[in-house]
Amino acid sequence: MLASLILLWLCVFIIIFLLKSQRPKNFPPGPLVLPIVGNILHLSLDNPLKDFERLRKSYGNVYSLYMGSRPVVVISGVKAMKEALITKGTEFAGRPQDLFVNVATENKGVILTDYGPSWKEHRRFALMTLRNFGLGKNSMEERIHGETQYIIRTLEKSIGKTMSPQVMFHNAASNIICQVLFGTRYEYEDEFIKTIIQCFTENAKIANGPWAMLYDSFPMIRRLPLPFNKAFKNIEICQNLAKRLLAEHKETRVPGEPRDFVDCYMDELDKRGNDGSSFSEDRLSMYALDIHFAGTDTTSNTLLTGFLYLMTHPHIQERCQREIDNVLKGKDLATFEDRHQMPYTQAVIHEIQRIANTVPLSVFHCTTTDTELMGYSIPKGTMIIPNLTSVLNEEGQWKFPHEFNPENFLDDKGEFVKPESLMPFSAGPRMCLGEGLARMELFLIIVTLLRKFKFIWPEDAGEPDYTPVYGVTLTPKPYHMKVELRATQ
Repeated sequence: MLASLILLWLCVFIIIFLLKSQRPKNFPPGPLVLPIVGNILHLSLDNPLKDFERLRKSYGNVYSLYMGSRPVVVISGVKAMKEALITKGTEFAGRPQDLFVNVATENKGVILTDYGPSWKEHRRFALMTLRNFGLGKNSMEERIHGETQYIIRTLEKSIGKTMSPQVMFHNAASNIICQVLFGTRYEYEDEFIKTIIQCFTENAKIANGPWAMLYDSFPMIRRLPLPFNKAFKNIEICQNLAKRLLAEHKETRVPGEPRDFVDCYMDELDKRGNDGSSFSEDRLSMYALDIHFAGTDTTSNTLLTGFLYLMTHPHIQERCQREIDNVLKGKDLATFEDRHQMPYTQAVIHEIQRIANTVPLSVFHCTTTDTELMGYSIPKGTMIIPNLTSVLNEEGQWKFPHEFNPENFLDDKGEFVKPESLMPFSAGPRMCLGEGLARMELFLIIVTLLRKFKFIWPEDAGEPDYTPVYGVTLTPKPYHMKVELRATQ
């Protein structure tokens, strides 16, 4: 009798769950939703990118999944992506707020803040301040060239030998944004920069890894001592370091004479006083860390991907070097404007961005109102996953979608063209605010290094493995490079 009663209640529970998790009317299609787990079993928790592509082939460019009981819409393909992120940009500009990454960062950054007055204020301030630091005596180009000299010194110590470039590129990207944010650069062995980068690297893997997905899908496990707690410790470490820097800034700053981004923010606080805005000293440390992470991980991983492919495609590297030598003849340094005279090098750098696919699922979005997408009804508050991978290798959008080939960005006359399907920085209102800085960094660093050095895949390294390590950002597997000085510079 008891067993029968238990079985009856179990059946009732399953029926209620199935009815509750049924897709709303005209909601995008998707696989069968299982009780409790939703569609978690349809995805590899370690790397779901292939699963997203498999489901896309079954259900189309707009389909739905359930993470536990949470409905999620996955967008693929350039047509659906443009409609959501550009045409209806504000309707898809929200951020889901009860996710692992939001809880970990206390919703105090700018990347993960929900769409609204606070986000608009802080994004506008960041764009204006970063633009201002691109001008004047100590311009962004000068900062990039200055840091590139430290990369050159590191490489010169390894002439004729093999070296691992991972730490070098991560530190260089970090230092460029550190100078903008804090007015300081750090030696590559400095404990501050080593700690920050280690924490960022670990958190980038945790945030899109299996434990974060379980955290998001099953809130009941959040208080358990599980591996995702490592990310909270890392953020606490970074915040303590940032707060120490902010305290030093407060002691040494001269109001109205900003040296860096942090000083500009403190000046803004002085101007606003108690005007009820979202600007606050408490928010500044996470805001700065947010921009630091965005400006470090993506750029460094794109550089690592770029030199992996340049080494293993020497004919492409050599053609770039011939063009660089020709354009920069008689000049000490490249400028960002020189890119207009380097169509092939431009094509190579953009192909590196495409193949690197650095942020494969962008940053998750959320609908801010009831809306439609490709004929489907999407309720307000629905989590949206933009599958940028699908756009960067979409059949019909690229001449060579599945191989590294600069011809993807060259027309029949050999001139550089940029297809609309290149979205490494996402698109629309939530487009990466550091796009301009990242593009300048990639061009100036790659051109400067190719002008001076030849990069060779080591003879004893075996076949290159292009399979990236999955996370919020895709990272190339660790590799070594052989460096030689070029005879002609």
